[in-house]
Amino acid sequence: MRKTLHAMVSENVETGTTVYSDEHQGYVGLILIGYIHKSVNHSAREYVNEMVHTNGIESVWAVLKRGYNGVYHHMSTKHLSRYVSKFTFRLNQGNVKTHTMVRIASMVKGMLGKRLTYKALIRK
Repeated sequence: MRKTLHAMVSENVETGTTVYSDEHQGYVGLILIGYIHKSVNHSAREYVNEMVHTNGIESVWAVLKRGYNGVYHHMSTKHLSRYVSKFTFRLNQGNVKTHTMVRIASMVKGMLGKRLTYKALIRK
């Protein structure tokens, strides 16, 4: 598991970045491959240590799980990044203080120059 997790971090996170996590053993050794690693130990009832906590990502997982269970019931691996992008957009734009037209403009800006045909969508 550690090898898989380290490979995923290396492929998706810039070297030198600080990685915040819980005590999961898969994160052990990130410092050896160029990352700063800070963690909390939930087993010892440590949930926050100064700036180190996992509360933010836990709420993201909760939203994704609700979407999976309540809306989609299945998320294909092929399109997983699209599902995640949809939910992260909703989380990031969810501030009710942001005017609706500003949110729509942000969404349209993200769509400009992008076209996804049904044929490309279903291609394996």
